[in-house]
Amino acid sequence: MSGYQKPTLEIADIFNEHSDLLGSMPKQIWKVVQAIKNCRTDALGGHLMKCDSCDFKKNAYNSCRNRHCPKCQFLARSKWIEAREADLLPCSYFHVVFTIPAELKPVFLQNKKECYDILFKAASATIKEVAANEKHLGAETGSIGVLHTWAQNLMDHPHVHFIVPAGGLSEDKSRWIASRKDFFVPVRVLSKVFRGKLLSLLRAACDEGTLSFFGEIEYLSSPQFFDELMFTCAAKEFVVYAKKPFAGPKAVISYLGQYTHRIAISNYRLVALDGDMVTFKVRDNDNPGEKKVMTLHVKEFMRRFLLHVLPKGFVRIRHFGFLSSRAKKAKIATIRALIGLANYLSGKAEKETWKELLLRKTGIDADRCPKCKIGFLIEVRSLYPFINSS
Repeated sequence: MSGYQKPTLEIADIFNEHSDLLGSMPKQIWKVVQAIKNCRTDALGGHLMKCDSCDFKKNAYNSCRNRHCPKCQFLARSKWIEAREADLLPCSYFHVVFTIPAELKPVFLQNKKECYDILFKAASATIKEVAANEKHLGAETGSIGVLHTWAQNLMDHPHVHFIVPAGGLSEDKSRWIASRKDFFVPVRVLSKVFRGKLLSLLRAACDEGTLSFFGEIEYLSSPQFFDELMFTCAAKEFVVYAKKPFAGPKAVISYLGQYTHRIAISNYRLVALDGDMVTFKVRDNDNPGEKKVMTLHVKEFMRRFLLHVLPKGFVRIRHFGFLSSRAKKAKIATIRALIGLANYLSGKAEKETWKELLLRKTGIDADRCPKCKIGFLIEVRSLYPFINSS
């Protein structure tokens, strides 16, 4: 029997009741709000389903499939993770996280596309450069990076998570060079190199005129003040940390599921909507593994949630080094041959329908009648969309 329980409160409920408090908003933000409000409602249409064994009927409405919608991430995440299984190597993996100092957050918030791209470039180039150094690994490595832009309290906190194999290819591609079991490359070195690359890329973007400054940080449009910001950040130690290595590829698959298609807050963290106040669960930093609750005015809650809408077309999961799209097929085959496991996880997973995947992952049979538990639901007729633009 499945342990699935539908949340009693959803982000959609909050937007449905209070989105009028947001006032005018950019078109892209408006589209996200409407998608979440309309997801799995008559606004998007669907099908009327009837049991072939009893009198049960139900309307099955379509999903919005927006990447910011908390109800549309489970199946997308599951499919993505299983597609990555064919890329796994029979070695340990490290989890490396790159963060930025608080002084840069306003710049990132006003220049999302440019700055998130810079964050990816600086972090991936840091891993590549430090791993290639003979003093450390002396090899070409690969990585998968995932952008997150939030903290538990939903405030802006841009950072990237990288999953990195514990080793790399020698320069002549004739050897697999394994890193130490408990150590990828020195975190202090990663931090120093990352700081230099990030600030250099930001300065170049500013010089090229690709960054915008307005409102509270309009003063940064002056070269003098921007230089002061760069000097202040250069004096700081950028926080980069590497977590304990995973115990094999299967653990990586499980772990990736926690990060790839995550959004700022899931429906399961919502506790209550009491009038114009929203209460939700947050991590208790004083008691690891424990949760506590936080309450915000609904307008502030929605504002914080919408801070994390990504620029249109922005790719938040990226592959680098020998795991990049152009290189990975040939290089992964080379690495497996060098390690002596050429056929390791190389078979393609069978294609599944979303219903088959849902059944395997959750135990929920979308075709089985929830009333009689015997019959199956069949489509009786289509339900045409009734667009809600309010």
